[in-house]
Amino acid sequence: MPVADEIDAPPALRSRLRKLGLERRDDLVLHLPLRYEDETQLVAIGDAPIGVPLQVEVLVREVSVRRAPRRQLLVEVSDAGVAEGNRLLLRFLSFYSSQQRALEVARDHQLRLRVFGEIRNGLGRPEMVHPRYRVLGDDQALPASLTPVYPTTAGLAQSALRKLIARAICTADLAEWLDAAWCSSHALPSFAAAVRLLHSPPPEASAVALQCRRHPAWRRVKFDELLAQQLSLRRAYLARRRKGAPVLLASGRLAKGLQAALPFTLTGAQRRVAAEIAADLAQPYPMQRLLQGDVGCGKTIVAALAVCQAIEAGYQAAFMAPTEILAEQHHLRLRAWFAPLGVEVLCLSGRLGAGARRTLQRQAAGTAQLVVGTHALIQEEVGFTRLGLVIVDEQHRFGVVQRLDLRRKGANPHQLMMSATPIPRTVAMSYYADLDVSVIDELPAGRSPVRTRLFSDSRREEVVAAVRAVVAEGRQAYWVCPLIEESAKLELQAALESWAALSSELADLRIGLVHGRLRGQEKAAVMAAFVAGEIDVLVATTVIEVGVDVPNASLMVIEHAERFGLAQLHQLRGRVGRGAHHSACVLLYQQPLSSTARARLKIIFEQTDGFEIARLDLQLRGPGELVGSRQSGMPLLRYADLEVDGDLVELAQQMAAQLLRDDPERVAGHLRRWLGCREELLKV
Repeated sequence: MPVADEIDAPPALRSRLRKLGLERRDDLVLHLPLRYEDETQLVAIGDAPIGVPLQVEVLVREVSVRRAPRRQLLVEVSDAGVAEGNRLLLRFLSFYSSQQRALEVARDHQLRLRVFGEIRNGLGRPEMVHPRYRVLGDDQALPASLTPVYPTTAGLAQSALRKLIARAICTADLAEWLDAAWCSSHALPSFAAAVRLLHSPPPEASAVALQCRRHPAWRRVKFDELLAQQLSLRRAYLARRRKGAPVLLASGRLAKGLQAALPFTLTGAQRRVAAEIAADLAQPYPMQRLLQGDVGCGKTIVAALAVCQAIEAGYQAAFMAPTEILAEQHHLRLRAWFAPLGVEVLCLSGRLGAGARRTLQRQAAGTAQLVVGTHALIQEEVGFTRLGLVIVDEQHRFGVVQRLDLRRKGANPHQLMMSATPIPRTVAMSYYADLDVSVIDELPAGRSPVRTRLFSDSRREEVVAAVRAVVAEGRQAYWVCPLIEESAKLELQAALESWAALSSELADLRIGLVHGRLRGQEKAAVMAAFVAGEIDVLVATTVIEVGVDVPNASLMVIEHAERFGLAQLHQLRGRVGRGAHHSACVLLYQQPLSSTARARLKIIFEQTDGFEIARLDLQLRGPGELVGSRQSGMPLLRYADLEVDGDLVELAQQMAAQLLRDDPERVAGHLRRWLGCREELLKV
């Protein structure tokens, strides 16, 4: 094994390599091609197809510079070795004087050129625009393998990158960490064979299979990447289990009192998940559990039962939400549940004045049993005496550092993260392998189904009439817009403009407005008025996307729905249908629709199951956005595709468990290859 793994290169080159995340020889080995070019064969100009990357060998006939309409270098060439070969024009729209002189020397001395590019039909003759070329010297042999094209950065040429990678493959440690018989049984080549083939595939290798990443060599690399992810996350999980945490033992008196006062009965799924959490809280190591479930499944009451256990055990609980509106909603609901039980619930958010905030901070540090808040909870001046449980709602909206800051307020408190954005199974297995996952897969009784309707914006008047009819029946409506101010670039209907238009069209109704630029107190006042029924129609941006619970609201209108993501549309639709009344969600869209927007609207129209919507969303956009800011603590998968490679995720999970149990040396070697020093960036 090499003594030093650092890339041997001048400082300026190392700086450019670092921009690509390349600092070790292993990084170079794992820096795989985007595509390949076939320079292993030559094509005569007369036989060359149009629009296909190919290579010709030519002699330079003429070199000239055209100055109008723009300065460009024109080089006329013909087939080498043919007296009257076919002619081809090479056009360079950007060039250096030295390049012109070199081509003139090639013309004067009849030096051959190898030219690679796509031929297209020019004005009266075929041409290549900005082809890659080189003047042939003594070495005129054709390459023995396809030419890789790598991801690169400014100032780092493909030729330099290829040399560095070729050298790394010769000197890096390509040791095999998996059993050869096991690899053979799963049709996976050895690691060394896989990376050598991918960096230098023979001409007979299928370029299509290589570029669509279905080749066995690609499957081996993707498996190894998934295995590294599984190993690192499971190691983090096991390391946390070795830490001490408050043992939250309780008689259940407080939880029973809470359930007895509820106007509803818990579903079977809620009881099952509450029992899983209760068992975790009674352990001497910190709980790290993700609670997920569809919109309206009742996650908050399950979290409240966990709070009961923490309080009864003599500890404090903190409940963090991503927005002031959501924090206020949680505060009102939790206070209504807990006040009759003698539990004080504080709300700490940025909208409070300095004096009120200092008072609440003192209470949080002393007698407070449950503190609900926004990012204000993680400010340095906020302290807790006996923090035993941390609950993070819509956890994907918080970064790694924010979640860590809240956990540091106590001595390894238990952590419950909640998400109303369902996570597809393969994503959960991959990105959340360091967590225990609970799923509430049952909706409470009495939830009315929400009908989804699609309307072109040319039918806006019909939608306005529907809003009037809903209010006439004693109900309320939301009208959601994606922007606050007019944007000429996107030509979207702004919330301010929609509020003004609806105030005119529905002059006899009470129209409210809430958006992210309002001060906290103003937002809270508007939301309180809507909850109290003092506002008929609430015009809003996506600040009401999660957490808002107004049972009397039965109509949701989403303007420019084509601009929203599937998760947002599903969340917004979930704001209605919370009462016993028939509810509807109207998606107003503007033509023309892109293919992606059309696909999103079709999915949200046809599907109501959040998990199926999330699965289809994964197909449309990949896992990066679905897992939110989680990846700020670990790198995204570069090569594996969770939708296509689901079988490899399961295989990697099984192998990770086996290696962690039986062979820690191989675990360390595999993680060193894939993560180097970056394993410490894993989220907490």
